[in-house]
Amino acid sequence: MKPIDKVTSVITPLDRVNVDTDQIISKEFLKRIERTGFGKFLFYHWRYDSEGNENKDFVLNDERFKGSEVLVAHENFGCGSSREHAPWSIVDYGFNVVIAPSFADIFYNNCMKNGLLPIVLPTAAVEELLRKGEEAPYTVDINLEEQTVSGQDGQVYSFTIDPYYKKMLINGWDEIELTFQYEDKIAAYEKKQKALV
Repeated sequence: MKPIDKVTSVITPLDRVNVDTDQIISKEFLKRIERTGFGKFLFYHWRYDSEGNENKDFVLNDERFKGSEVLVAHENFGCGSSREHAPWSIVDYGFNVVIAPSFADIFYNNCMKNGLLPIVLPTAAVEELLRKGEEAPYTVDINLEEQTVSGQDGQVYSFTIDPYYKKMLINGWDEIELTFQYEDKIAAYEKKQKALV
């Protein structure tokens, strides 16, 4: 996975509540077994009409937010089914961070395991970010080490994160790569166990 330490980006303000995983990546696109290639289907039924034409009113089709790495939405983001394809599609599209007042538990954990930083901020802070992002392109600096989101206007928001996941994201480790960090201790343990037999 790609390490996440500092991210500087215009935010993409997704002014929606209870965004579920079927809206993030619809079931008809779950046939792939790789983790890549899902970005083009992110929010597909919001991005395109029934004939496949871009919905000009949807935020991801707004040129001002092209290349954005930070998605901001309302509470209960990632609710619904537990499909791991949801964070895959968000990362594959180009987002590294999702900010919301709350996340569905399974989605939150899937984000951490797939190199996507979910940041929980108070509802008032998220609403402020959404408002600023809708008024004009609004850039934030995210510092995972310091656990801060700093706006271009000087506003700073602090967030908490489990140290275990923080270490994984900063180093770009998945759980298997994290296990390899203890390879010498595992080998020593196995050697000790063999000696007891």
